[in-house]
Amino acid sequence: MQTKILTLAFIEMALAIVVSVLILFISFKILQKVFFKDISIRENNMAFSIFTAGIILSIGIILSEIIPSITNMVRLSMSGENEITFSEIIQYSGLYLGIGFLFALLINTSVFLLFSALTKGVNEFKDIQQNNVASAIVVTATLIAITLIAKDSISLLISALIPYPETTNFML
Repeated sequence: MQTKILTLAFIEMALAIVVSVLILFISFKILQKVFFKDISIRENNMAFSIFTAGIILSIGIILSEIIPSITNMVRLSMSGENEITFSEIIQYSGLYLGIGFLFALLINTSVFLLFSALTKGVNEFKDIQQNNVASAIVVTATLIAITLIAKDSISLLISALIPYPETTNFML
């Protein structure tokens, strides 16, 4: 049994679970405080539940592109070839998660602006508060579609920031 790989696997699983739960919890609380102060999931508002599920799914998709970069940092630090300290892992992880959170906000905001521009005279937030399931489904589908389109770009940006060891170009 390879204990180093097993240890790395447990570290990656714990990191993914802790970071995901923390980010999703914070995102849900922000969503609830900023946009829907008077609504809770307990109120049988199906539209709010659909909308919240879409935002959580969107954030989950973005996190699924960020977590592998964080685990790559942990792998690099354990390889022994690259001297990455624990504090650097924390700093890079914070940077990656900050970028991901910024993109989640950017995507969510752009969806709301796009949808508002496309549907003049319709207030999506009010519709969702009034349990208009149709509005919630269309806004959520738009949010997920844009997230799926943007996720590869986010992944590329994050992977470009990983401090891989310097290599020489043997072709020159």
